[in-house]
Amino acid sequence: MVNIARLRADTPGCEGQIFLDSAGSSLPPQIVVETAVAHLRREAEIGGYRAANERLDDLQAVKTAIGQLLNADASGVALSDSASRSWSDFFYSVPLTAGDRILISGADYASNAIAALQRARQTGAVVETIPSDSSGQLDLDALDSMVDERVKLVSLVHVPTNGGLVNPVAEAARIARRAGALVLLDACQSAGQLPLDVAELGVDALSATGRKWLRGARGTGFLYVRPELAATMEPGRLDLHSAQWTGPAEYTLAPDAGRFEFWECDVAGRLGLGAAVRYLLDAGPADIYAAIAERAEYLRKTLQEIPRVTVRDRGTQHAGIVSFTVDGLTPLEVRDRLAADAITVTVSHRSSTLLDMTARDLDSVVRASPHSFVTFEDLDHFADAVTALP
Repeated sequence: MVNIARLRADTPGCEGQIFLDSAGSSLPPQIVVETAVAHLRREAEIGGYRAANERLDDLQAVKTAIGQLLNADASGVALSDSASRSWSDFFYSVPLTAGDRILISGADYASNAIAALQRARQTGAVVETIPSDSSGQLDLDALDSMVDERVKLVSLVHVPTNGGLVNPVAEAARIARRAGALVLLDACQSAGQLPLDVAELGVDALSATGRKWLRGARGTGFLYVRPELAATMEPGRLDLHSAQWTGPAEYTLAPDAGRFEFWECDVAGRLGLGAAVRYLLDAGPADIYAAIAERAEYLRKTLQEIPRVTVRDRGTQHAGIVSFTVDGLTPLEVRDRLAADAITVTVSHRSSTLLDMTARDLDSVVRASPHSFVTFEDLDHFADAVTALP
């Protein structure tokens, strides 16, 4: 069980408001802020290069902490500036030729789908959508019937951005890998709220952000690549960190996932990300995950009892995102009227998950995403505010 008093004391930003946007950009614990700000101050004292050199061991420890969270060796972790950058860096490094097949899920995120369509145009590969089943989650039988030797990559979304369903990743990965396809998992909305054991999930690569459920800063993210696979890949972009210039016409790639990193980076942000991951590890990931799930389920059930409200979550297993609409109001109007009551939610638009939202004839939904520092009294006040909407 989480220590809610400690969580709130460590999160000054949660006082005086009801914050329900951890699926967007969460409130960081104070240690994350202090870690990042302290490094910026050190840069101001001695310059960025010297300040970074003082923290080389600490930067490596960020990867170690992430590896612990993923049950992975730190050599398989590359730090980046976002989940989208991490996903793209891996995806654009997968060799594709005419006739190759890329499978995406019906709830795939716009950035992933756009990248897949672009590479299809460039290479002659084709993009196909794995259907959703009657519950809304990935249809495993359909996936099994689709895979063959021409499928080079399967893009899986663990938790979509527009709702609370959890896709059956481990089962889907087993199907894909039996056919020899690579599996790239978008864990942007699951890192920090669901267990992510890459060995159990059986994925080849995983991308995530720091700013959502992990409660790090914006401009941070990471990529996990199965170490033996990373050693065989050449990223589409290289610099003097991801490779060494060894001769006038020669270079040698970094031996591990570091080949997906660039030298220039936000050192303060990365140190803050490490602090966020360690905070989660120290608090007890299982307890934090359970607290998020409990709050989301409480909110989901509460909203279902309010007239005019329709909960839009699908799937058989649910995560920390609760999506809904209110009759007579657009999601933007709901968001803005709640903001006037010091309640923060956000809106997910059709353009972010085009296939799923179009299939359900939805233009947008309100998205409420309570983290472990949110109290049940907060959720009751939120429900009252939704009930009172004109």
